[in-house]
Formats: sequence, structure tokens, C-alpha cells
Amino acid sequence: MKKIAVLTTGGDAPGMNAAIRGVVRSAVYNKLEVIGVFRGWWGLINEELKPMDHRSVSGIISQGGTILKTSRCREFYTEEGQNRAYETIKKYGIDGLVVIGGNGSFTAAQKFTAIYKVPCIGIAASIDNDVNGISMTIGWDTAINTALNAIDNIRDTATSMERIYVIEVMGRECGSIALAVALAGGCEDVIIPERQYNWEDVCHSIVNGNIRGKISWIVVVAEGAGTAPEIAKKITDMTTLETRALVLGHIQRGGRPTAISRDIALNLGKMAVDLLIKGESNKAVGIQGNKAVAVDFETAIKKKETNVEEIYNLIKIMS
Repeated sequence: MKKIAVLTTGGDAPGMNAAIRGVVRSAVYNKLEVIGVFRGWWGLINEELKPMDHRSVSGIISQGGTILKTSRCREFYTEEGQNRAYETIKKYGIDGLVVIGGNGSFTAAQKFTAIYKVPCIGIAASIDNDVNGISMTIGWDTAINTALNAIDNIRDTATSMERIYVIEVMGRECGSIALAVALAGGCEDVIIPERQYNWEDVCHSIVNGNIRGKISWIVVVAEGAGTAPEIAKKITDMTTLETRALVLGHIQRGGRPTAISRDIALNLGKMAVDLLIKGESNKAVGIQGNKAVAVDFETAIKKKETNVEEIYNLIKIMS
């Protein structure tokens, strides 16, 4: 292993820059050459590459997003696209890849390495925290804190105006952000893709609370389970109580990464380089419990199972 390439793919997550720093500086420490690939798989296809050294990653640890840019590249899923990417790898003498991304990124990496036998290690970075076998991905903690800050502010006006608010957070197939912010924000209910919910129960709880004198209510919804405006209208129609909707959207992807997101990223960056040097491949690195672990791509890309009922019941108890 003499030369490696690092790329960020899929949705951006706060802490990706810290992960790039971890990879580059660990590689330089181990006397490896490093190539930065711009715009993910697209950069491999179109030779958008740049040599990186110790100074290339100075001052980026506190920045959100990714200095290497990212994209969702449909061309990479075609045989022609993968062939062009492999030709780039051969042309520049790249011996291994570090792919920073989430579930979709690792699915693409697994298929590519299976065909072309290019050693590859993934670093789990996703605000959705949807990588199986890994309890915390880079960026998840930052996204939660960004959403939580907004919910804390909304709580002030919800209480003052005696209103119901439905707040939509990100999470197409995974309600991880919604569950975490609903619990930490003291919210009254949460709607997520992994759990069936009953509209009559939701509205019955709101009406009963109103009768008891409860003057405000916050419902958090993951985008994959519905939209805030639709749910707010349904609650108003069923309860006759004024309900407002708010979509937090992509603000959850940006911002300065928290200390937790940065620390995780730096540790995983080093771990990815170490694994490539040892001859490992087809693995994703992430945090499980309090430890950094390596999980086979085959396991990492499976649908993540979470005990949502336990967390949901705690949210209801605490509300």
C-alpha cells in the first residue's frame, strides 16, 4: 500500500472534513501518498483528483460540509461508469480507497470492489445514523443538536401562544434524529417510518391534554413518515385546535460539527488507514457503544434494526 484515495459520497454530514483530516494526516504519518477525489464517485469517473498533504487539511476540522464536495452519481451504477472509475484508479496508481459516506455509499463500494478487487474501507458518516452494526455515525450528534436548538426555541413560542407545533426533521427511512430530538426536547409525540401510528390516538391525547389545561404540544415527524403541513392540517381538522407546521430541512446537514462528531471522525479516519495498511477491505468503520469497530459491508448495508418501541415509550412517559 503506497497510495490511497479518499472521497466523500452521498449526503454531506458535519464532521466529514474532520474525517478527511484524519485520513490524510494518518496516511502521511505512515508515509503513504494521498489523492483527494472531488465530487465522490463522479470524480473517479472524470479524473477530478488532487494530491493532498499535511497542509491540505489545515483549518478544516471545524468546518461543516466537505472540502472534497459530494454528489449522488447515477453513472457509477452503470458498467461504463465503473469501468471509467477503475481506469482512473489504474492510471494514477491508487492502491486503496477510503469512502466517507453512509448506507448508499457502502452499497456502491461493495459492488465496485467485488468486481474490480480494489481494497476499500468505508467511514460511516450520515446524519440519519442508518448504518447497520454501528450505533453512531459521523454527523448524527451535530444534526441532533442543530434540530434540538430549533425545537427549544419553538417551545418558547408554542408555550407563549398556546399552540400545537408539528416539526419535520430529516430521515427518509430512519427515524433516528426524530426519536433523539423528541426525547431530549421533551416533545409530546413523534412520528417515524419504523413505527405504525394511530391518528385517533395522537389526536385523542392532544384533546385530553387540552382539557387538563395543557397549553402547548410539540409533535416531531421524520420526513419519511409524512410532511409537517399535512400532519398539522390533519390534527387541526380532527381536534379543531390551531396547529402550526415547521420544516427544519437542510439546516440539519450544516454547521460546525460538535466535539463528539469531530472526535469520532478523527479516530475513524486513522482506523480506516490502519486497516488498509493491514490488507483489510470491504469494511465500514464506525462507533458501536463506546468503541470504534469495523463491520463488513454486507452487514453494514442491511436495514438497521432499532428498538424504537422502548425509546417511544420513554418519550411518552417523559412527556
